[in-house]
Amino acid sequence: MLRLSALYRFPVKSGKGESLSQARLDKLGLAGDRRWMLVDEASGRFLTQRSDPGLSQLTALWNASGGLTLSAHGLDALEVPVPDAETGLRGVTIWRDTLRVPDAGDAAADWLSRFVGKSVRLVHVPLERARTTEAGYGRDDDKVAFADGYPLLLIGQASLNDVSHKVGRPLEMLRFRPNLVIEGSEAFAEDGWKRIRIGDVEFRVVKPCSRCILTTIDPQTGVRDEQREPLATLMTYRKQAEGTMFGQNLVNDGNGLLEVGMPVTILE
Repeated sequence: MLRLSALYRFPVKSGKGESLSQARLDKLGLAGDRRWMLVDEASGRFLTQRSDPGLSQLTALWNASGGLTLSAHGLDALEVPVPDAETGLRGVTIWRDTLRVPDAGDAAADWLSRFVGKSVRLVHVPLERARTTEAGYGRDDDKVAFADGYPLLLIGQASLNDVSHKVGRPLEMLRFRPNLVIEGSEAFAEDGWKRIRIGDVEFRVVKPCSRCILTTIDPQTGVRDEQREPLATLMTYRKQAEGTMFGQNLVNDGNGLLEVGMPVTILE
């Protein structure tokens, strides 16, 4: 039987993940997932572990009001409330998208600038300012917050086990930053799924996820693997014309509650 074996939320893009026992879904995926992002103060361009691997050591806990508690080694914890959706807007760039979103204020910017070691700002995306997903995949009204391209990422546990076996050591699932982990399927069975149901919610599987250098960063230490693993191994057998694929991007059709242990049904 297929079941949902793990749930992860990443409140700040490229920050640490939260392991959850349950989570609510809204129009942008898991409630609180990647609704916040760091940007360069001067350019407004987004920051990730690709250029700043130390972000892997930033803890950001999401609360039910939508705000954050930031913490990191050597810094006092900071509470960050949700900024007003219509004031203090800042122009930002994430990949090829440009948008104007609320800035979280000077206290958060100062705290995070000390942590990162350069001048950054923290921004938040409310639903009404969210991006649309990539043209040609999904539907015209599919929305995404600050995730790279889609609201949700799914990985099968057996797929991670397969990569770990080929690399020769156990790999942390958090290297791949999924929201949903499915147990009970064959390795890479998710490549063939088109629609699934978990609890009362249906999901469309819209596109494989192309992987990058971020997968080589140890989520516990923030140190890059000198042998570029597991990306190097993935490239030997998961490379396609569009990139090295691992995991599937999903869009949820409807809201609802997910709980670890729920059965998963393949609809198509």
